[in-house]
Amino acid sequence: MSRISETFARLRSERKRGLIPFITAGDPDLKTTRELLIELAHSGASLIEVGVPFSDPIADGPVIQRSSMRALRNRVDVAASLQVISEARREMDVPVILFSYFNPLLQFGVERLGEAAQRAGVDGVLVTDLAPEEAEDFAAALARYDLDCVFLAAATSTDKRLRLIADRASGFIYAVSRAGVTGEQVEVSSDAEKLVARLRNVSDLPIALGFGISTPEHVNEVCRYADAAVVGSAIVAKIEKLAATPDLVKQIGSFVRSLLPKEFDGPLNQGEQEGRS
Repeated sequence: MSRISETFARLRSERKRGLIPFITAGDPDLKTTRELLIELAHSGASLIEVGVPFSDPIADGPVIQRSSMRALRNRVDVAASLQVISEARREMDVPVILFSYFNPLLQFGVERLGEAAQRAGVDGVLVTDLAPEEAEDFAAALARYDLDCVFLAAATSTDKRLRLIADRASGFIYAVSRAGVTGEQVEVSSDAEKLVARLRNVSDLPIALGFGISTPEHVNEVCRYADAAVVGSAIVAKIEKLAATPDLVKQIGSFVRSLLPKEFDGPLNQGEQEGRS
């Protein structure tokens, strides 16, 4: 069982939901990224997503786009992202997911990535623009190094495609709460809960919901039906705003603690009770 699987199993046994914060490696700099990783772990994050900076982040809104540009100006790449994770690993044991577009990973080398990511203490990889239909070899390469391969699933996906995602994914499935790019929103789309229910029908894997989750109210709403909530743009926006302040890391930690889901006290949903139907 991977560290990601162990984390979700523990959450479920304790009747709790998870929080998965996202940060971009190298924003505002690598030293701060290392400190942020440790702070996020100590602030109650269940897992942490670390974004690899990329010049054409087509799935991301302006907040995360700007964070990538800042990190690229710092010459942060795949190797630097893995190095900072490795350094933070000495002081934290929360699972880490490398969040990337495929081009930087392909240029780095898939087999080399698996070996380097495992050595750095990465637990899984999510590639936003790698279709599951084309990911069999990539997922197999990750599996050789005991790395989970996480896929995105959208409300626009057919049931057939959701089944394919379920077959190829490991660790958990990342359900996208809405159509479009990342970014804060006023309310969670009504399609989100329906998507999670559809995924429960085809997979026993935990399901995390992201894109637009930005407030404690959003997190607690999502955690009624999903196993975890992913918060990205709201955190990255605060990093951008606080970049010149000496207590950036402390303030981000306080914000993440404010987002932690309340203890789940409702009945287990049907998918959790019965598994795949």
